[in-house]
Amino acid sequence: MVKNLINLFYYFFGGTFISTKFFLKEITTIFKEQLINEQITAKEVRLIGENGEQLGVMPIEKAREVAENEGLDLVLMNGNGNPAVCKLMDYGKFKFDSIKREKELKKNQKIVELKEIQLSMRIDQYHINFKLKSAQKILQDGDKVKVSLRMRGREQAYSQNAVEVVNNFVEALSEYGSIDKKPEIMGRNVVVVINPKKTK
Repeated sequence: MVKNLINLFYYFFGGTFISTKFFLKEITTIFKEQLINEQITAKEVRLIGENGEQLGVMPIEKAREVAENEGLDLVLMNGNGNPAVCKLMDYGKFKFDSIKREKELKKNQKIVELKEIQLSMRIDQYHINFKLKSAQKILQDGDKVKVSLRMRGREQAYSQNAVEVVNNFVEALSEYGSIDKKPEIMGRNVVVVINPKKTK
């Protein structure tokens, strides 16, 4: 049990030396979700063994004694039961494994970002190709691309030409992404969002 707490300590702080006071504060914060051992105030509990076996109803003192003899923690699982339900477990290892699983899940989660590519009505083919490569990489990385074209001065009179430039750009990326709705004219801008294609 003590060994697992030490492992938990190194898991969080990478072996960095910190004060005992700070360490105890962090451990208290981690363990505050469930009452354990001396924190449990119920007079009588229904005790469940480490492997899920029913050990019966007994006074809290007896349950603590059983936990102590087995080198485990007494953990309150249901304080509203009559009697309250407790389980024997190595709580340090339980929390360590839970936090590790949560960190793994977060690491595997992909946060989709929206990255902007700006065009113009007078953009040449060289710059179009350069921006297409940038947009392609963004989409392949699983992020969205916001394509925006700002019309300047008299270019607003030829807004359909601006829409055509954006449509051609979107079409060139059809292998890597798709759009939910057609490009929109918003003031001086033509805007569209390209979603990455889901990989199998």
